[in-house]
Amino acid sequence: MNGTVHQTDAAAAQAQSDTTTAYNVAASLTPTRTGLQELNGLSLSPGVYNGDTLQLANTGQLTLAGSADSVWVFQAASTLTIGSGTRIVITGGASSCNVFWQVGSSATIGSAAQFQGTVLADQSVTATTGATVVGRLLARNAAVTLDDNTITRPTNCPAAGTPSESVAPTITSGTPTDATAGTPYSFPVTATGNPAPTYSDGGTLPPGLTINPTTGVISGTPTTPGTTTVTITVDNGTAPPDTETYVVTVRAPAPTATPTPTASAPTPTAPASTAPAVPVVGGGDNGGGTTELAFTGSDPTIPLAAAGAMLLGGIAVMALRARTLRARRRLPLEDH
Repeated sequence: MNGTVHQTDAAAAQAQSDTTTAYNVAASLTPTRTGLQELNGLSLSPGVYNGDTLQLANTGQLTLAGSADSVWVFQAASTLTIGSGTRIVITGGASSCNVFWQVGSSATIGSAAQFQGTVLADQSVTATTGATVVGRLLARNAAVTLDDNTITRPTNCPAAGTPSESVAPTITSGTPTDATAGTPYSFPVTATGNPAPTYSDGGTLPPGLTINPTTGVISGTPTTPGTTTVTITVDNGTAPPDTETYVVTVRAPAPTATPTPTASAPTPTAPASTAPAVPVVGGGDNGGGTTELAFTGSDPTIPLAAAGAMLLGGIAVMALRARTLRARRRLPLEDH
């Protein structure tokens, strides 16, 4: 055994993070060939190979033929099973440094197998008795189990950051979402390829929107509602470039609701008087008739009663004075 053990320290955490990054990159690549299952007897050129389950039958052989910069990526949606006594042979100056096995669940390497490449398993990796590995066995969420195995780090691998074989770009994102006129918009266009591709729209985006040539993000504030046919092209200098055509819809902004005016409360009015009208007997300038006294807010019965009493009192006084005068006039007659 050689190397250093790191457990629950910074180096281990970084290794786990790097494993996740490598796993995701490998899983995102567009396959060169799909529907693959049995690897025995195949001689494969560099590329991306995809299958639900990948297996190499007992005592079988897989040959990888390429050059020093060649890269192979195997995508197993479920499991990888390498049978007992099998061999993986790399020719043409290619290296196991550039062979990757992305496994959706778990990988098993049979006894006495001669395996090459880096396993990136989402769950576990099990190497049975006597299996040899030129490469690395990495598991994201479960254990790596070994049983009397020899694991050798590949030699002559390029230094970290050294570009590998160029790979033509492929757009991996879906159709851009709809936009709304007058509202800020953003949608990332993504693509694979080595080296990293650049992005362009050839001036086909709706007014107000642009695409970042480095990141591929479409952004801006669209100005005009309508539908536009947009052509996105990615290119990294390795033929062929990839092109996708989309129909981008810019919707009109929702109309602003007009507030409903609130009806003002009616102005209160004084209640109508229920006091009875009082007739006034007598003539006016028009020669008599009956009119009504204006209501003053007080009960008219009291002053009318008082006026009546005073009137009766006045009549009584006048009658008394009349009797007195008659009496005085009669006195001289009685004296004679």
